[in-house]
Amino acid sequence: MKMRKLTLLMLLLCALCVSVTGGAAQEGGVEKPKPYGIENNELKLSVPVLFADGSDKLLPESERALAVVKDFLNEKTYITLLRIEGHTDADGDAASSQQLSERRALLVARWLVDKGVDCGRVLPVGFGATKPVAANDTAENRRKNRRLAFAFASLRGRLIGGQPADGGGKVTGDPCRK
Repeated sequence: MKMRKLTLLMLLLCALCVSVTGGAAQEGGVEKPKPYGIENNELKLSVPVLFADGSDKLLPESERALAVVKDFLNEKTYITLLRIEGHTDADGDAASSQQLSERRALLVARWLVDKGVDCGRVLPVGFGATKPVAANDTAENRRKNRRLAFAFASLRGRLIGGQPADGGGKVTGDPCRK
């Protein structure tokens, strides 16, 4: 009976620790913030995925952000499909912007697959400039619109909220094939 009470007390203390720290990692007794957040069924990274201007060439500083996505998927196996959304600003030709967003999404999906993520768990989708998060009136706002988003499309094999897996964008390429 005493052992059972002790076990229960330890479980309660562990639960309290997690609720107080928010599940954040501790390193040397100092709370270390998570490199991501979750908002509206999307993985929000604390560092961006960056490309060379006007191209689908990943910049080296993107490795850290993509490693967070890879680790997250390895940890959260119940996320059975992650939609990788490519978005651009509204400058330039709409067709070219659409193609660029598709190439970027596919490149990131293949990067994740090359690092060990199951290719069936990632869906590269391009949106071009169709889903801006800011007006395209300043350089700063255009920068905000040039982004990748990581949306949870399926949990435990079930689509989220009755939405299509592609989220209304254009599926691009097969991350399982080179």
